Amino acid sequence: MHMARGFLFGLVLLVAAGAAAPGSAADGTIKGTVDIRRSLLVTEPRPASSALGAGPRRPAEFRPAVVYLEKAPGGAFELPEGGRTSMDQRDQAFVPHVLAITVGTTVDFPNSDLTFHNVFSLSRTKSFDLGRYSRGKSKAVRFDRPGVVQVFCDIHSHMSAYILVFAHRYFAVTDRAGTYAIDRVPPGTYTLAVWHEGEVRETRTVTVSDAGTSLDANFIIR
Repeated sequence: MHMARGFLFGLVLLVAAGAAAPGSAADGTIKGTVDIRRSLLVTEPRPASSALGAGPRRPAEFRPAVVYLEKAPGGAFELPEGGRTSMDQRDQAFVPHVLAITVGTTVDFPNSDLTFHNVFSLSRTKSFDLGRYSRGKSKAVRFDRPGVVQVFCDIHSHMSAYILVFAHRYFAVTDRAGTYAIDRVPPGTYTLAVWHEGEVRETRTVTVSDAGTSLDANFIIR
């Protein structure tokens, strides 16, 4: 419920009060770091299979945060036709573990493992089941509504991932150093949210005041 209030509610709001039209010379950048103290690296058990060359545990996995504006500036919903990206199935894991996209984007789900995989979701935003398919095969899904989609494999219960679908482009996924940058933000006051592993962890009010503003917003998530 907390995630629904903090993420989904923010996605359907169209305009931030007082914001100029995006794409102007007065646009600024919101940047900073997200320090997730409980660990950005996660190891999980998996069934050992010497025939597949897999050990008893997956390698340490980077799980980033997503930073985004809860209310998009005016004109933000004039998005171009959705693009295409991919979420691989590799070493019995979805790679990347977190994918942030805009509405209309098609995601390919290639299988790079020697074993069969399945990709499915029961999420309200997008429910689908691609069935089981072997190495070298790929199937795709187009995401046409904003929200959070959790993805699983029905063969390997330890496999899961998240796809965050936005109706605007004002978001960024943190890199391995925890840094992020959201550029071309028109002057205005916004609520900046940090999402990590299924929940909105923190929100903060920020103001992009004038032309060329570079605003630092750092977070510590405990």
